Amino acid sequence: MTDSLYLEDLKPGAVWTSRGRTVTETDIVSFAGLSGDYDPIHMDHEHASQTPYGRPIAHGMLGLSFMTGLSSTCPLVHTLALVRVADWQFLLPVYVGDTVHVVTQVETLTPRGRRSGEVVWFRKLLNQKGECVQSGRIVTLVSSQSFLPRSRPVTPARKLSEFAKPQAVVRVDSLLDS
Repeated sequence: MTDSLYLEDLKPGAVWTSRGRTVTETDIVSFAGLSGDYDPIHMDHEHASQTPYGRPIAHGMLGLSFMTGLSSTCPLVHTLALVRVADWQFLLPVYVGDTVHVVTQVETLTPRGRRSGEVVWFRKLLNQKGECVQSGRIVTLVSSQSFLPRSRPVTPARKLSEFAKPQAVVRVDSLLDS
């Protein structure tokens, strides 16, 4: 496994391509249950066959979720927080059986003090045909290597006798003699 990247390791223009992920009907049904979005365009084959798509399509937010997961390790970065999603566009439908992957490019880096910096990533979710189905900008806060957390000083172990002193000592053998 590769090491995580810090702000200083990133350069504008750098590009990564994630592994692929095939979309299943189970993904769509599970996302509907999680989100509460049971729109027939996603769930009802008969209804969806009457739409311009001709069959059920994945939720747009499911595609965005796939983008998030696939890009979380490509590149693997010391991310502190998601700041915003900007200019996200839903360009083409995603169908059951499509295999999607993410292409990520660093657009800008802006230091935010000594501890971190803001990174603007341009990301595209592509299907197996190379078509861009979704795209936009994701802004994250990334840790700076120049400010690594200091470890806490180790305090010496305290003796058990410092925590509690017994109130009374009763010898077991004296109880047996009674």
